[in-house]
Amino acid sequence: MPYQDILGVFDLQQFNKANGSLSVRTPVDGSELAKLQETPEANMAQIIAHAEQAFLAWRSIPAPRRGELVRLLGEELRAAKQELGRLVSLEAGKILSEGLGEVQEMIDICDLAVGQSRQLFGLTIASERPGHRMMETWQPLGVVGVITAFNFPVAVWAWNSALALICGNAVIWKPSEKTPLTALATHEIAKRALKRFGDAPEHLLQVVIGGASLGNALVESPKVALISATGSTRMGRAIAPKVAARFGKCLLELGGNNAMIVAPSADLDLAVRAITFSAIGTCGQRCTSLRRLIVHESIADQLLPKLLNAYKSVPIGSPLEQGTLVGPLIDQAALQAMQHALENAKAQGGTVHGGELVDGVKGGAYVKPALVEMPVQTAVVQEETFAPILYVLRYKTLDEAIALQNNVPQGLSSCIFTNDVREAETFVSVTGSDCGIANVNIGPSGAEIGGAFGGEKETGGGRESGSDAWKAYMRRQTSTVNYSRSLPLAQGVRFDI
Repeated sequence: MPYQDILGVFDLQQFNKANGSLSVRTPVDGSELAKLQETPEANMAQIIAHAEQAFLAWRSIPAPRRGELVRLLGEELRAAKQELGRLVSLEAGKILSEGLGEVQEMIDICDLAVGQSRQLFGLTIASERPGHRMMETWQPLGVVGVITAFNFPVAVWAWNSALALICGNAVIWKPSEKTPLTALATHEIAKRALKRFGDAPEHLLQVVIGGASLGNALVESPKVALISATGSTRMGRAIAPKVAARFGKCLLELGGNNAMIVAPSADLDLAVRAITFSAIGTCGQRCTSLRRLIVHESIADQLLPKLLNAYKSVPIGSPLEQGTLVGPLIDQAALQAMQHALENAKAQGGTVHGGELVDGVKGGAYVKPALVEMPVQTAVVQEETFAPILYVLRYKTLDEAIALQNNVPQGLSSCIFTNDVREAETFVSVTGSDCGIANVNIGPSGAEIGGAFGGEKETGGGRESGSDAWKAYMRRQTSTVNYSRSLPLAQGVRFDI
């Protein structure tokens, strides 16, 4: 069995069982990494009960002290960055720099959360009644269930867990069954931080390994106060009604169909660099990947040859090798979905450049990125295919371009390349992009930790990471204190006895 040196760093062989029911394969060459025993669904009630007990103890620890655990987690992640980043590349198929970058995201959110642990602030509100003080505070929420996807197998857990921990919550993590080893490795790292911290309650952080039934147990349990789920819109449609039925809270990060508008005044060389990374980085398997390129008709014939040349020069191969810029799709099912989308695009009038299988690379689903010129925004363009497909559309006016961009069900990220300040300001105005992220002269990425991350419409409306995203992991409480010797009622109501 290959790659044992990487698995050995985190002692993951302890989880590798000959009779394990979950076969974990690397997209690098399709070989089996391990066989894991899945968490029995029958155990989920006890796991959730343990988390609830941990929450009851953890919520009483002062928030800055809770922040100390997250600080220690950040230290342990720094120490393990190279090894964990390499494991991310091995299990998710990302190139090494992206694997390391994902771990850096984990470190960055820990840094942010440590500071935030001393800034869980509320409000003081003027009362209309004399001798009264009204205030708004934020209290710990409870057990947080975190369901993550394969494409960011560890960073999304950290985005949620770092904030959930400082807010006083316990966390249960259900990773994708395609990337469980990175979750187990991260859990081993977290255990080091917990040991150094000393007095954290047992079962504060738990991880469960298996399929959708485990996630469903979290979704349906009334003891899980918040479900934070990252994945497809289809998954979100299944989760949201179940959580709503029990009046729970949902934080959904779902599909994206992100567009870039390239205006006549744009710096085309800058745009080509941004397009190339945004559309084919991570082999097109990011929720913020560029899916649609909306180019002004006056510059399209100038931009497209530059872009096709850039596509042809990109090194494709094993993500574990230095110099590779595009690794494999996660599995053969993803490859089939990409080929099906390209067939549909051709049937709907598209001209396809690229999309062929890569010769000379065995075992994994290696494919050339595809650029598809479309006459109009057809049905296939309005769908998100998790693969390196970039649809190209032409426009005449900025209003037309913005309408094209917004006329899809998803609303995660967007961007415009322009040197015209009026166009830039229009794009980020109320009449511009309808997405949760709107960038100017950079691609659609939204992973910088300081800003809240998330989108609108079928993207789910959730927000994670920076800004005031911490409030999703807490409950709001309004309190009024009467320090007078009388009992006046609000709105002038009299009720004298």
